[in-house]
Amino acid sequence: MIVLIPAYEPGSRLEPVVAGLFAADPDVEVVVVDDGSGPAFAPIFAGVEAQGATVLHHEANRGKAAALRTGFDHAMAAHPGDDVVTADADGQHTVHDIHRVSVALREDATDGAPTLILGCRAFTGRVPLRSRAGNAVARGVFRLAAGWTLSDTQTGLRGIPSERLAWVRDQPGERFAYEQNVLLRCRRDGVATREVPIETVYLDGNASSHFRPIVDSLRIMLPLLLFAGSSLLAFAVDTVMLLVLHALTGLLVPSIVAARVVSASVNFAVNRRVVFRAGSTGSPSERGRMLRQAARYAVLAVALLASNIVWLDALTRYGVPLVLAKVATEAVLFVTSYGVQRTFVFGAQQPRAELVSRPDARHRNPIATAARMDHSEHPIGRNP
Repeated sequence: MIVLIPAYEPGSRLEPVVAGLFAADPDVEVVVVDDGSGPAFAPIFAGVEAQGATVLHHEANRGKAAALRTGFDHAMAAHPGDDVVTADADGQHTVHDIHRVSVALREDATDGAPTLILGCRAFTGRVPLRSRAGNAVARGVFRLAAGWTLSDTQTGLRGIPSERLAWVRDQPGERFAYEQNVLLRCRRDGVATREVPIETVYLDGNASSHFRPIVDSLRIMLPLLLFAGSSLLAFAVDTVMLLVLHALTGLLVPSIVAARVVSASVNFAVNRRVVFRAGSTGSPSERGRMLRQAARYAVLAVALLASNIVWLDALTRYGVPLVLAKVATEAVLFVTSYGVQRTFVFGAQQPRAELVSRPDARHRNPIATAARMDHSEHPIGRNP
């Protein structure tokens, strides 16, 4: 088991935290990534190294995503087959909770069901208003964008099975966006998750937090925003084609069908490559995957087309102008289309049972020797 801690200008209590991890589990490997902290912090990292931790260094600050990837690369090269627990360097994770996540990883491995473990705070007690409101906003936005519910979307305390380490390492994005992308792509790629409750700890009113509710919520919503842009493009193509064909032929249903064929082709190409990023290489296997996606998309397109015809016909019969009827119909079908494309068309078609995110309901106790340490007194460090 490896505990990976990315650290930028860590506090003076990093050494006791590492000592607590070794006390909780003498077999643990602790890897600390110095993300360009500078010479002033060299004694702290030297002290951690003297305790037995592996310290990796960045010459300059590169951000948390780069620090995590450096740690993952080291883990896969030096300790192949080992699971990894990542802990935030903002002082909000106790040694007890880090150990709980590692125990949960071992439990799932023993059960033959390797799962991404997420240490989630309950946000009870004296929680700063900024953090409480930010998490509430983030939960709602995440549910809309990802299609599943997570109680703590900002958690950096994660247990990663060795089977999923390369997948996590290769997710796109930098800084905060990287960790969000990992969560956003879990369902798409068939990665099972499980929540483990952890203590809610804040230091100095959570002043070290780098989460910005508005900006970072927009980042979480990026797939949905891209989908909206793609849908708007397809809507424009569809509407122009419909109006032109209807004006030329005077036939509503054939005009709807022809316009939808053109716009659906545009929409499929954009969604596949830009929105859901479900296509890359031109290999035979990739071409086969594209054909399966196209077939699923065609099923969805037929269903949406049928619904579109029914609603447009009904609304125009009641005297609603064609353009207004078109806008109303497309607005109703937008959310349904996004959800179906995300999970059915471009998602990894995994068995349903593997895709369920479940809270930790087993209530197993961690090893009794786990050392509990309050990071409100012993901050690990912070990382932008």
